[in-house]
Amino acid sequence: MRISTKFAPRKADDGKPLTCTTDTDLKREQLLDLYRYLKLTRLVEERLVNLYRQTKVVGGVFRSLGQEATAVGTAYALGQQDFITPLIRDLGAVLVKGIRPRDVFAQYMAKAWGPSGGRDLNIHFGDMERGFIGPISHLGDMIPVMTGILLGARMQNKSIVGVAYIGDGGMSTGAFHEGLNFAAVQRLPLIIVAEYNHYAYSTPTSLQTACRDLAEKAVGYGIPATIVDGNDVVACYEVMKQAADFARRGGGAVLIEAKTYRRKGHAEHDDQRYVADGEIEWWEKNNDPIDRFERYLLDQKVANQEKLDEITAGVIREIDEDCDWAESSPMPQPEEAAYRVFDNEIVPPSLRPKVLEN
Repeated sequence: MRISTKFAPRKADDGKPLTCTTDTDLKREQLLDLYRYLKLTRLVEERLVNLYRQTKVVGGVFRSLGQEATAVGTAYALGQQDFITPLIRDLGAVLVKGIRPRDVFAQYMAKAWGPSGGRDLNIHFGDMERGFIGPISHLGDMIPVMTGILLGARMQNKSIVGVAYIGDGGMSTGAFHEGLNFAAVQRLPLIIVAEYNHYAYSTPTSLQTACRDLAEKAVGYGIPATIVDGNDVVACYEVMKQAADFARRGGGAVLIEAKTYRRKGHAEHDDQRYVADGEIEWWEKNNDPIDRFERYLLDQKVANQEKLDEITAGVIREIDEDCDWAESSPMPQPEEAAYRVFDNEIVPPSLRPKVLEN
């Protein structure tokens, strides 16, 4: 692994659209699988926006529009035994880990059949069997949580890698620094994916840190870092594969900075009035991760347009079925809020607190 501070997002040369350029050993089936996850992520989020506008979503909707390749590509390089703790804008990593769209829809609508039974919202849930540790709203706090998981795995002689996603704003929190410092000192196989998407809510990255690149921060912890084009899904896969191999062999923590761009506001209620005119449009036209990957697949003759349309149609069918299932789920009963909290599932019914009735 290396430290790189000379990266800048590529721009189209002479008007030629960007594509993916990284060499890879991924097979055709794997490349098409990556494409499916990219489309699944975007279309699931589009459906969530529709549900939100129909007032069927409880709380807000947080999109990853324009940066899906970072989450999908990095998560795809991991093994089933590895763990991730994403942020709310890393739905792609959650889907790669095996969480179904129906679970996401039911969770956003706070339904009884959702993963948390209506106790929490968006992707604030987890699945230990799939290696998915749900995030919380206190950005940075999941870094020390992941270090604890990795330390416990080491004590049990388990060979796993842990990936914690963090934004440019979240890297300003104390918990981030404490967790990464501990992981570095203990040489834990922790990989930080720092998503440079240009804004922390409405604050530009230039007002969050004096560093030009987030990767520069790795020097202070004595760990290697690299910078990747976060809108190139193949590049994200390859750099995570390299980092995971390094960490799994005992190399210790690694910081990956993904240069990308958030084309939507912090959530659907954010009108992005703080963004300069034309900025969002430029990224949409010139550096959309799905458009770039489609051009790559077509140029490399991995697939034709008919095959890509077939994959998209399959994704839409899955979303339609899973959304219908989630909408048919009942709302949770009020008394259920008292259970599945801490470890009260094992308490006999006779000893459980009685629910007062009006």
